[in-house]
Amino acid sequence: MHSTEGSRLLSSLAWAPTIGLSWLWGLGFFYAIHVTVTYGWLGFAAFALPNAAGLYLFGHVLGAPGRNPAEILKAVEDRYTGLFLACQLAALALTAYGLCAHLLLPLFGHGSLLGAVLLFLLAAAIGHAAPIGALRRLHALYLVVGVGAALVAAQGLMRAAPSAPVPLAAFDERFYGLMLPCLVGFLLGPWSDVQHWQRVVAIHREGGSVRAAYAGGSLLFLGLLTLNGGLAALAGAGTPVLAADGIPQAQGAVAQALARLLDPGLTAAFLVWAAIAMASTVDSFYCATRWLLTSVTRRSESPLLAFLPAGLVASPLWTLAAAVALAAGLIAANIPMIYLMLPFASLFVGATLCLLCEALGARPAYDGVLCAMIGTASALIFVTGYVAPVGALLAIAPLVGAVGALPALGNLIAGRRGSGEGAPQAAADAPGLATLVVPRADPVAAHGFDGPWFVLQLLPTYDDTNSVGNVYFANYFRWVGKARELFFHACMPDFDLATTNFYILTRSFSHDFRREAREFEPVIVRIRIASYNRKFVTLSHEIHSRTQGLLGRGEQSLMFVDTVRHRPLDIPASVMSSFLPHFVKERPRGPAFGELAEA
Repeated sequence: MHSTEGSRLLSSLAWAPTIGLSWLWGLGFFYAIHVTVTYGWLGFAAFALPNAAGLYLFGHVLGAPGRNPAEILKAVEDRYTGLFLACQLAALALTAYGLCAHLLLPLFGHGSLLGAVLLFLLAAAIGHAAPIGALRRLHALYLVVGVGAALVAAQGLMRAAPSAPVPLAAFDERFYGLMLPCLVGFLLGPWSDVQHWQRVVAIHREGGSVRAAYAGGSLLFLGLLTLNGGLAALAGAGTPVLAADGIPQAQGAVAQALARLLDPGLTAAFLVWAAIAMASTVDSFYCATRWLLTSVTRRSESPLLAFLPAGLVASPLWTLAAAVALAAGLIAANIPMIYLMLPFASLFVGATLCLLCEALGARPAYDGVLCAMIGTASALIFVTGYVAPVGALLAIAPLVGAVGALPALGNLIAGRRGSGEGAPQAAADAPGLATLVVPRADPVAAHGFDGPWFVLQLLPTYDDTNSVGNVYFANYFRWVGKARELFFHACMPDFDLATTNFYILTRSFSHDFRREAREFEPVIVRIRIASYNRKFVTLSHEIHSRTQGLLGRGEQSLMFVDTVRHRPLDIPASVMSSFLPHFVKERPRGPAFGELAEA
């Protein structure tokens, strides 16, 4: 037993290198240098500790007993695909910006930018060819080579003329104002990073400990940040570069020191370390984004996929190209990298908090447009406070961004209260049958909505049965039809066959029989919108018995035709407006995310 547990622990800790390296993008790599020489060692600690803590807490929460990260992600990924892509765009742009603006351009000039493009393409090719398991092994090798190269650079900097020691603390109003945004951004950051969702799904799938893997990965990540802080301390402050906003930037302190020393060996060592940090971000991005988008597009019913190959839509190259273009524009305009970092502490806060609440079990309450508008206001407050500087404005920016998540936070709190000892006990139903509530004011009524489901309650009698006492098989079809017509009537009470310009026709119908009901055995028929595209609507149905559980399930496809020539129509606008408020996308029953990653 001890041997098995030890083997599981070692297998889990083998994920630590890829966890630590995939989080070491431009923000961690170059900003660790900046905060060390600008704000001192306590400033570095205020940056590094919340950063590592956010990574640890992400794994600790999703690795809790009873939590299945793949199921959680399947439930939320359709709503949050835009958030995941926006965060990958910002992270990649930061990576490209840091590599070019704070290393290659100071050392080699514009001719070196071709090297950055080639590095990104090579890393993307690796991410395209290698599944997550192969990346885990490759990143372990990267870690050994990269840390070795960084230590060679550190040893060379130690032999050079000593620089002025880094102070313990050198704080100003801007630093104090950034404390809360850093805390919020770093604690929430991993939740909006699809790279880490892919890792927790893969670790859980192979039976490892997500908590152990992320404990090791966060400690390793903290060590890598400290390594770069040490390099910054050895290099010295150098000459801070004024950006377009007039604020000094010190991310290029190590590159400036290497340029002064004129030692090709030291320069090559630091270049290897930086290239490995950047490449491990890009290949992780490509692998994870392709994994996510492949899953999304294979289930999508968007008419766009009728004209474009799914592989083209799911390609991460679009995001990569946009990130490189964004970074190039900011470098040309001399806009500092802080403006690529600020969305994580302002613009994305509301959406990421909604995602976190749903991962913890709250009912969905995410309004993307509302979160984007509030997040934009938060970002403007952040920029104003940063440039002025006004610490109070910086501090309230993430709090403003969190306003968009208040409905989700309310659902989370209400859900936890409802699950306490004071919560009413559900009726004892048959196995596999959830409590069905029919919210109708009329106590005699036997139909109504229960969430996305339309529910019809029936009591079979003698005329529903056949000669041997079971309910006749055709009556199940009749009951589903009855539920469908009541569903239509509830959604479109003014629909009139005498005046309508379209008919709703049944295109196909299927039902899978499981059990048979008997006389006076209460039956519940549930029907809901399962999916739709431009022309067809698919309804799914379930028939339950209060005593036996599931009796059967199936689906039907509906089409729409004009009333004159019976020509097929797109879904009429009146149907869209009446029925789509009741559409809630069902969790897919397709392959797990981990299976897609290995495909």
